[in-house]
Amino acid sequence: MRLLLIEDDTALNQELSQQLRKHGFAVDSTQKGIDGAFMGETEPYDVIILDLGLPDLSGLDILSQWRKKQVVTPVLILTARGAWHEKVDGFKAGADDYLTKPFHIEELLVRLQALIRRAAGVTNTNISSGGLTLDEPTQSLHLQPETGEEQHIELTSIEFRLLRYLMLHPRKIFSTSHLLEHVYDFYDEKESNVIEVYISRLRKIIGKEAICTRRGQGYYLNPDALKTNK
Repeated sequence: MRLLLIEDDTALNQELSQQLRKHGFAVDSTQKGIDGAFMGETEPYDVIILDLGLPDLSGLDILSQWRKKQVVTPVLILTARGAWHEKVDGFKAGADDYLTKPFHIEELLVRLQALIRRAAGVTNTNISSGGLTLDEPTQSLHLQPETGEEQHIELTSIEFRLLRYLMLHPRKIFSTSHLLEHVYDFYDEKESNVIEVYISRLRKIIGKEAICTRRGQGYYLNPDALKTNK
């Protein structure tokens, strides 16, 4: 999942970026509202964290403009403003969630994960498909075949991001360029065939038929094939 963090506090911005990457997000960050407004409008993020108290632009104005321009990316407001009427203003502007400072990183993570699942139409607390269940806190995979014992498999950061994205959108075809945009952040160095490499690695874990190729279009997760993987 690719995330945009707009937070003007340098120390908090750096700490959150580090923690979010550690927990499976590709993170683009900025301390300037004008840059964040442009990035949120032009880049394909899965979720956005927006501070309201920015020095150059109002966070509420940025959010309102996004919604007027049909930017539907889920937005979590992160701010020191905790008054009830300010929360109401945030939700009226189009916020999806609201977290006041100070906060615990664990609460931020579960709120972000809930927003992402909701945007994908997933109602369960876990991301599951066929015999697969992702454990987001540990970035690992639980594989339960129809026969045999459950397997616990640790994933690399990119394997986790890619598999999570595919599992959130089963049967939906994604091009290589689309997957690159949602698995890596803007400044990551990416080889031209990196998605193909990680698709191959995931197929070895969950089964060759579980991730299908549509020639000329891209890849998609086939949940039916997952049910019989061993």
